[in-house]
Amino acid sequence: MKTDGKYYCDVLIIGSGIAGLSCAITAADLGLDVIIVNKESSIQESNTNYAQGGIVARGLEDSPELLSDDIMQAGDGISNPEAVKIVAYEGPGMVEDFLVKKVGVPFSRTGDDEFEYAREGCHSRRRILHSKDSTGRAIETSLVGKLGEYKNIRAYSDHTAIDLLTIPHNSTNPIALYREPQCIGAYVLNNKTGNVERFFSSYTVLATGGLGRIYQHTTNPPIATGDGFAMADRAGARLINMEYIQFHPTTLFHKDADGFLISEALRGEGARLKTKDGVPFMAKYSELGDLAPRDEVCRAMYEEMIKRGDSYVYLDIASYTEINVKKRFPMIYEKCLAFDIDIQKVPIPVVPAAHFSCGGVQVDTWGKTSLKCLYAAGEVAATGLHGANRLASTSLLEGLVWGIRSARDIAGNFNGNKPYKESDIPPWQFPERTEETDPALIQQDWVSIKSTMWNYVGIIRTTRRLERARADIGYLKSRVDDFYRRAQLVPMVIDLRNGVRTARIVAEAALKNGVSRGAHFIK
Repeated sequence: MKTDGKYYCDVLIIGSGIAGLSCAITAADLGLDVIIVNKESSIQESNTNYAQGGIVARGLEDSPELLSDDIMQAGDGISNPEAVKIVAYEGPGMVEDFLVKKVGVPFSRTGDDEFEYAREGCHSRRRILHSKDSTGRAIETSLVGKLGEYKNIRAYSDHTAIDLLTIPHNSTNPIALYREPQCIGAYVLNNKTGNVERFFSSYTVLATGGLGRIYQHTTNPPIATGDGFAMADRAGARLINMEYIQFHPTTLFHKDADGFLISEALRGEGARLKTKDGVPFMAKYSELGDLAPRDEVCRAMYEEMIKRGDSYVYLDIASYTEINVKKRFPMIYEKCLAFDIDIQKVPIPVVPAAHFSCGGVQVDTWGKTSLKCLYAAGEVAATGLHGANRLASTSLLEGLVWGIRSARDIAGNFNGNKPYKESDIPPWQFPERTEETDPALIQQDWVSIKSTMWNYVGIIRTTRRLERARADIGYLKSRVDDFYRRAQLVPMVIDLRNGVRTARIVAEAALKNGVSRGAHFIK
């Protein structure tokens, strides 16, 4: 058995994107002792770090009412009105006060030193603040830099959360059975030492990001293996709307591109989708044309590719804009140029890819989950803001809003009492004998998960495909769970366990919902 380390804090935050770091900074400002754990070697590694397009603010001739209408339209009518109102009325102010004034994010400005607002699909106004085409990186870098100012924030990279610590499940005290289920921290693997450590906390915040890596094609980085969804599910927290997986229409089609995102902001600046023979097609599918909601654009692209037997379509900005493409989209320009694609002269080959989970761990307007003392913020949380489909550039804003609101609610309810007796919570129990991990077998399991989800629980679904997915993923999950109980505990095993469980949750949710809506399309 490995040596058991113990850590104590008021607030444990699992994840280090915009949701987790805004929560940490706000909680620290309110006098709480905060610990952040992140499974990657760098605290900056997160979904946020890869976001390109921008974050919703309040543009010229804009209003909360207009933003609310745009969010509701994109969500296909099932967005939570309370969540929409909070974001529309409070969100832009938080961007100004927290990100601009407090953290100092260097958003792009005009020659007159005014904010440069972009427009994206389904937005009725130019209201998107951006830092060229690396907005997420600019936000993440600024947030991480701010952490250094706080003595009451401790950050632990290379620490992979295994499971949430809960009462009564993890308690050895039989009397705990009569208590309301409650989260008191997490078991966490120290990736460098192999030790499993107990992180005790009065409150825990899941800010683990998304699940895109359960799909064959995704814009998400390797970190997005559905960890928070799986941990919450095992702990008994409620998850909702998991069938609504948003696919991004435009990722670079190249064998070495690894799902590189081509921002929707290109279409906001005039770029148009074309077939391989150069014919624009979006007008056939939507009155909004190339600025239609993402689900409509993805299905249109899918239909055109199937109809023509093509593996991709083109996104042409060179023919439709007078802006300096190289200056406006420097990262995209350089990335494409590395593959001999000069986007100032030629169209970009693109395909859709899994991008964002509109559902997740159900939370209220303050980030509270159904499990006492557990909060969730960012993509892992289901605030109801997105309904059946997310409006572009609202993900960073949602993470910011609920990161801050969660911290404020925790501070408002904090009384200094520890909701646990440490002696009742045993150290992690390792199996007496463990099997050595074979990376080849793990890789093959991931291939099975990703191909099954892409083919059966993808852009266009059928009942038969979903039934097949449930059966195949269910069998694979039982095999992975059995392996997990005997395997050497390493990050890749934890990721696999979480990934297959999350895949099953998505497949089952999709099968249960026979109504086509937004990002869940049943043919």
